[in-house]
Amino acid sequence: MQDFKDGVAVVTGAASGIGLATATRFAREGMKVVLGDIQQDALDTAVSSLQSAGHDVIGVTTDVSRVEQVQNLADQAIAAYGKVNVVHNNAGVVRAGTLEELTLEDWQWVLGVDLWSVIYGLKIFLPLIKQAGQGHIVNTSSSAGLQASANIAPYNVAKFGVVGLTETLRLELDEGDLPIGASVLCPGAVQTRICESDRNRQATGLAAGNASETDQAFKNIAGPIVEAGIAPIDVAAMIITAIRENDFWILTHPEWKNVMQERAAGMIDNQLVTGFGG
Repeated sequence: MQDFKDGVAVVTGAASGIGLATATRFAREGMKVVLGDIQQDALDTAVSSLQSAGHDVIGVTTDVSRVEQVQNLADQAIAAYGKVNVVHNNAGVVRAGTLEELTLEDWQWVLGVDLWSVIYGLKIFLPLIKQAGQGHIVNTSSSAGLQASANIAPYNVAKFGVVGLTETLRLELDEGDLPIGASVLCPGAVQTRICESDRNRQATGLAAGNASETDQAFKNIAGPIVEAGIAPIDVAAMIITAIRENDFWILTHPEWKNVMQERAAGMIDNQLVTGFGG
């Protein structure tokens, strides 16, 4: 997809971080944008800011872990703009803990937001993109979808799942020779609020739960790394380039290519190789 002007984009997790940066970049490229997010106040602020800058955008409060709310997001996009060309399934959360510490509700919450939302997004939006005639789907995974880290099992599982799901999507689109592309975004350290995910957990209908010492230790370590990461707007620029060039992989940090080479070598030697966390 080369020309963004007058197209319609839908972005989830759009009130902050990578989602807001991507929505902003889409708007600057001349697209109409539908922002979906569960945090109402942040969503209102994001939409107001973009509208004040002269962009044609709307916000839809959305719990992406609920299929009926993803359907409503699509319905509102069609009602407002009549079509959808680009979807960025971006919303994400993390909860840390050992496999023994993590509760089933922790698993339900992380998989619901990080994996099931992408499944819902593909199921609901792909037919609409086909109807529009051309477009692109970007799914946000993580460096944790390339190589697992200890103490964030639900996040690892979800992000590996997003990679596999997007690979399958791309293969099927290519087999059908459709004018629709697909990319998987695997961010390393980016300046987002991922370490503050708990702020929206209760809005999904799940109890906040008691954070373990492992979870707090994870935040203490990961927080400064995230704060020192690259700017979300730089990631948005990578996404625009990937859509235009129909690239599949979007790796925000080139050093991860070395990690993946080491991982492949470890497979040959029957060894588990550990790399960077993210």
